[in-house]
Amino acid sequence: MEWLKKYDNYYLMLGRTLLGLYFIGPGMTKVAGYQGYLDLMASKSVPLVEVLLPLTILIQVGAGLCLIAGKNLRVSALLLFGLTIIINLFIHNFWALAGDPGQAHEIQNFVKNLAIAAGLLVLATKDKS
Repeated sequence: MEWLKKYDNYYLMLGRTLLGLYFIGPGMTKVAGYQGYLDLMASKSVPLVEVLLPLTILIQVGAGLCLIAGKNLRVSALLLFGLTIIINLFIHNFWALAGDPGQAHEIQNFVKNLAIAAGLLVLATKDKS
């Protein structure tokens, strides 16, 4: 399996690109549906939504682009890690939906985001700068 190692840079580039796109897409969606996201965040008791939504967009798009470009990987990955955990706690709070039909969907999103957060932590170790 030694021959697979020669492709390590390609695996890293593809992984960075996919993770970057995963955050850029929702960041741009938040721009297009700004008021709806403000309302969603307020309904989930997120504090300071007028400040945190633009900050979320900036982090998702900016750090997503940095991941793709391979620039400031550690900082970008750690920012996105923190954001993903915060989003999980506020938006995908499945524990508050006992008996609600949407609970299973929120559990799925919560677990998926934990996996993405784990990948971001791994990516943070790949910064060569």
